[in-house]
Amino acid sequence: MPIRPENRKRYPPNWLEIRAQVLQRAGDRCEFCGVENLSINPRTGARVILTVMHLNHKPEDCRLENLKAACQQCHNGYDAEHRQKTRRTTRIGRDPDQLDLGIAT
Repeated sequence: MPIRPENRKRYPPNWLEIRAQVLQRAGDRCEFCGVENLSINPRTGARVILTVMHLNHKPEDCRLENLKAACQQCHNGYDAEHRQKTRRTTRIGRDPDQLDLGIAT
């Protein structure tokens, strides 16, 4: 998933190098379902473009152990609960880390 312009400053200047390391470590495959980068996903029929995801949802934390290569489908699935929590808190104008919504992070 492309980095949104408003979040670009949250990533280190060497993000492209870090991303390349993660993809190489993963063998250019999704670390969840194993689908190969740039192949046609057999489940969806769409071209796979691997992303590098932050397991703790914090772009500033670019330790390799916090990063995984993921196809968009797996990345979206992993992020679903976090997005739901963020959406709720954005609607009510509160910091998501200060709320207990019963959603595991």
